[in-house]
Amino acid sequence: MDYKLGALKLMCQQLKEAIQTPSQTSYTFKGVLFQRAWLQGILISVPDLNHDDNKDGDDYRSRYLLDDGTGLVELLLTPDFQQQNNWSIGMYVMVVGAYADAEIPLIKVHKIVDLSAHPNREAMWYFEIIEACRMFYQLTVED
Repeated sequence: MDYKLGALKLMCQQLKEAIQTPSQTSYTFKGVLFQRAWLQGILISVPDLNHDDNKDGDDYRSRYLLDDGTGLVELLLTPDFQQQNNWSIGMYVMVVGAYADAEIPLIKVHKIVDLSAHPNREAMWYFEIIEACRMFYQLTVED
């Protein structure tokens, strides 16, 4: 992991447009190189860590899923993060982590924060994305 590369502030839909580089360790979004992504959204699925819901195969109840309004992303949390907070459906969270391309984009979380106590965070997040695209990635939101 190259920590000199910043974590891009992106929406789930934008993550789906990322292209893996030949090195297999990085991605590009509209020409901007990255390994980590920064997203915010609502937890719509949280596994019950005390019960095996996955007896019949893979289903959403056995995974952490985040919805940001443009799509879904799966969150891979370490056991420490799983025990750190009482993560529950409906929480508005910020996540930063390594991106991995999959059927549902995957973030290997190395930071997660519950922002539910700050109701304006969701509205402000969209403006942060626009600002990052214009100032840092040299893109317009329509791109």
